[in-house]
Amino acid sequence: MEINTPDWVKHAVFYQIFPDRFAKGNPPHSQVAKTLPLEPWDALPTLQGYKGGDLWGVMEKLDYLQDLGVNAIYFTPIFQSASNHRYHTHDYYQIDPVLGGNGTFMKLLEKCHQREMKVVLDGVFNHASRGFFFFHDILENGPYSPWLDWFKIERWPLSAYDGDKPANYVGWEGNRALPEFNHDNPDVREYIMQVAEHWIKLGIDGWRLDVAYEIETPGFWQEFRDRIKAINPDAYIVGEVWVDSRQWLDGTQFDGVMNYLFTGPTIAFTAGDRVIREYVEQPSYQPYPPLDAPGYAAKIEHLLQLYPWEIQLTQLNLLASHDTARLLSIAEGGKNDPSAEAIESVKLATLLLFTFLGAPSIYYGDEVGLPGALDPDSRRGFPLESQWNPEILDCHRQLIALRHNRPALRTGSYQVLFAEGMTYIFARKLEADELIIAVNAGTTTAQVQVEVPPELSPRHQIVYGDASFTWNQNHLAIDLPPRTGCILG
Repeated sequence: MEINTPDWVKHAVFYQIFPDRFAKGNPPHSQVAKTLPLEPWDALPTLQGYKGGDLWGVMEKLDYLQDLGVNAIYFTPIFQSASNHRYHTHDYYQIDPVLGGNGTFMKLLEKCHQREMKVVLDGVFNHASRGFFFFHDILENGPYSPWLDWFKIERWPLSAYDGDKPANYVGWEGNRALPEFNHDNPDVREYIMQVAEHWIKLGIDGWRLDVAYEIETPGFWQEFRDRIKAINPDAYIVGEVWVDSRQWLDGTQFDGVMNYLFTGPTIAFTAGDRVIREYVEQPSYQPYPPLDAPGYAAKIEHLLQLYPWEIQLTQLNLLASHDTARLLSIAEGGKNDPSAEAIESVKLATLLLFTFLGAPSIYYGDEVGLPGALDPDSRRGFPLESQWNPEILDCHRQLIALRHNRPALRTGSYQVLFAEGMTYIFARKLEADELIIAVNAGTTTAQVQVEVPPELSPRHQIVYGDASFTWNQNHLAIDLPPRTGCILG
C-alpha cells in the first residue's frame, strides 16, 4: 500500500514544552494561577508541586522560539487535571484554567499559526483519572453507576485512595490514580474519537499519543487515523512507543513514533562510559553499554531498515523528554556546573540529531544547558538567561539554521561512509545538495582516510564545526580533533 505522511513534519524542528515549567506569563486580566501558593521557580521541582508556568508565558516566548528556528511545538498535556504534569485528565474538552483555559489556548494557537508554527497536543487516551467525571460517578454510586463498563472494574468495594486496601480496578502501571479505559466498550471508543476530532476541528496540527502501545483493541488506532485524517489529512499522529514499532508504522496507524531507538544508541556513542547508569536504567531506551563507531553504525543501519522511507522522514527524534533524565546530567554533568566532557557529549549528540532523517525535537531547556536527573528533576523551571550555557545554545542555533537551509538534511538519503574506532562519517544527499558529516567521539585526534562513492562530489567547505581535510579525487583525508564533529558542504 502507498504510505502517506504529513510533508510539513519532514521540515519541522519540534520543541517539547512542559507547560508548568516553561514560562510564567503576564495575562491581560486576572488568572487563577496568580493567586496560588506556588513553588519558587528556581527551586528543585517536587513530584506534586506547581511552579505556575502557563500558556500566556508560552505566547510571550514565541519570539524566542521562532528566533531559535523552532517551527513546531509539542505540548505535554494541557487539559484540566489535578497534577502538574496533567497526565491525570479530568476533562478532555477543557484546557486547564491554571494554564489559562480554552480562550487562552485558542489565542496561542492563532499566534502560532500566524508564525507558521504547528501545534501538537498530548492525547492521554489510555487512562483518565479519579477526577474524570465518569469514573468519579462510579466512586460515588458504586455498582449502580451507569459508567461501570467504561473502566476495568474487578471487585467491590473500590479503594481509590487507601493504598492499604486493594484498588479492585485496573490502573495504569498499577497506579490507582490512573484508571484505565475499557477500549473494548464502543462508547469509550466513540468518546475518545470525538475528543480527538474536536481539537483537530479547532485547528491543532496533530496528536502525540501517550503510551499508545497499551491500547490493544483491534482496529482502534486504524479508526483513529481514518477519522483524524478525514478532517485534516496533514495532521501528525505520533505514538509513544519506545521499542521496535513496525506493528504501528504500517501506514494505517501512526505517522511516526518517539524514536527512542535513535536516542539510546546516540547517547551510548557520544557519552559512552561517562553515562551515569542510575539515570538510564529505569527508562527502556538503553543508552548503554558504550558504543564505538562500528557499533553505532550497526544500530543506525538496523534502524533505517525497520520502517518504510516515508515513515523514517516523519519519526520524532529526540535526546531527552519529560520521561528521561537530560543528557547533560546523564553524561556526568554537575547540577550547576556541567563538566566539559558532558558539554562535548551534548554537542556531539545534537549534531547527530539534526543531521538524522526525521523531525528533531528539543526538550525545553536542553538548548541552553538545563540539567536534570530523573523525574521530577528533569522537569525544572526554564532558567534565567544569565544561567544559559552559550556554547550549547550556539550549537543548537547553528545546526537548526543549517537544517532549514539544506534540503538534504531533511529529506536526503543517508549513507554511512566510515565507522572505525570512535570515528563515524556519513553523507546526506538530495540531488545536487550534498553534505558529509564526521564525528570523532574519541579522546584523541582521529586521522582517517575515507573513500567517497563516485556519486558524491568532493565537499570543499566546512559549514559547521572544526577539522582539517584534503581531497585526492574521491578520497577524503580528514583530521578530527578529539570529541568534535564537523559538516562538509
